[in-house]
Amino acid sequence: MRIALVLGVIGRLLQVFCFAFVPPLCLALWDTWQQGEPWLEPIGFAGAMLLTWLSGFVLGKFFVPNPNFRRAEALAVVAGAWFVIAHFAAIPYLLAGLGYVDSFFESMSGLTTTGATILQDFSQHGRAFFLWRSMTQWFGGLGVIALFVVVLPQLGIAGRQILFAEGSDATTDVISPSVRQSARRLWQLYVFLTLLEVVLLHGLGSMGLYESFCHALTTMSAGGFSPHPLSIAGYENPAVEWILVCFMLLSGMSFPLIWVGLTRRPMEFLRDGEFRFYILCAGAAGMGIAALLAGGIPGTTELRLSLFQSASMISSTGFASVNYTAQPWTDGMRVLLLAVMLVGGCAGSAAGGPKAVRILLSLKFMWREFTRVLHPRGVIPLRHRGRAVPNDAMRAILNLVLAFGALELLMGSIMVLLGSDFVSGFTASLACIGNIGPGFGAVGPMENFALLHPMAKISLTLGMWMGRLELLTVLVLLHPDVWRSLRWRGRHD
Repeated sequence: MRIALVLGVIGRLLQVFCFAFVPPLCLALWDTWQQGEPWLEPIGFAGAMLLTWLSGFVLGKFFVPNPNFRRAEALAVVAGAWFVIAHFAAIPYLLAGLGYVDSFFESMSGLTTTGATILQDFSQHGRAFFLWRSMTQWFGGLGVIALFVVVLPQLGIAGRQILFAEGSDATTDVISPSVRQSARRLWQLYVFLTLLEVVLLHGLGSMGLYESFCHALTTMSAGGFSPHPLSIAGYENPAVEWILVCFMLLSGMSFPLIWVGLTRRPMEFLRDGEFRFYILCAGAAGMGIAALLAGGIPGTTELRLSLFQSASMISSTGFASVNYTAQPWTDGMRVLLLAVMLVGGCAGSAAGGPKAVRILLSLKFMWREFTRVLHPRGVIPLRHRGRAVPNDAMRAILNLVLAFGALELLMGSIMVLLGSDFVSGFTASLACIGNIGPGFGAVGPMENFALLHPMAKISLTLGMWMGRLELLTVLVLLHPDVWRSLRWRGRHD
């Protein structure tokens, strides 16, 4: 693996990413001018933008136009880009007075659309600070790599390798044979849905324009950051909650499927097995919780509260309209929320988690094996979307599900050993690896991660990073073959 080539591409990405600081910088300038406060916040965003560009300029000196990426190099670019960009995105948090560990945690939580936070006193920070938090989630929603494939044509044929190394199982070929055209169309859809949500929240939900914009950014990205310390519960607006239910479910759907359904084949939604499984799980959990809340036939309020939390958890958004760790919410209701957390969104969505298609195929695989016990000579193909699933694909799915479970067990154990109680430790690790956000117990929806041990925060930060890249992208880079192949430029350099 050629280290210089990887660093060169990351440098070019940093040179593009530096312009992301412009909107919060402009808002900070406006608020500072209007309120007559010291110019520390706009200077901080300007400094972050300059430092990011300079670092990208230095690393970009190693860039080679139209590089012919090897597999390990494409994976290293993706994993390295997320890790490095998270450090530069943390600069505004550092300048706002947060420590390095907390700043890196908050930044990684944003870019990976996890939504876990260490913030305790929201009143200490201005609008530009919270806009930046929301923007980091929006950029991470469809993957910053997909965006950079659009804006960096210099990557040439390596663009396809980088886009697919970002982790999604959903192919973009159903949109366009050109990976750059597919990425562009997906971002057009992403922007359109975000703006539509702003209009609905502001118009129908009577939410302020600034709050509407921040929540739209973090809903379509399945992120869950809110400028309000009580999340959506702080607004007490049923119209806002119903709007968010719809858009949270959209954020957990496959964006290629949405594009095809809206532009060519509307019935494609009903024909897609993963979509049906995803909606069935969200609806069943929501209705089950509503029935338990009402103690019988649920009313409108119970349906709203339960469907909101079900949609929030299965899409990994992490918004909360109620404190589901307190009464009258029972352990039975929390079990249903935990179940949809383990399902996750669809492949090709902004959501985290193991992904619904993997859980669905794993269940089909188990059913086939049970059937083979009764019919050992039978030929029972495993089918999805009308086609047989190759054994190689099924093996990869089972490997990832196994890796997800093993990492959850390891990280949950680390959290407990570092002082967390059992429920808080294991749900915190699940929430971070699955990029969901809040857990249960001490890390519930109305709590935060600020009081955790510093090593626990570092572990969870790495878990967010690995979970957003679907584990194997990072784990493969630890293979001895990759380390033995490390070179600066080439074999004889």
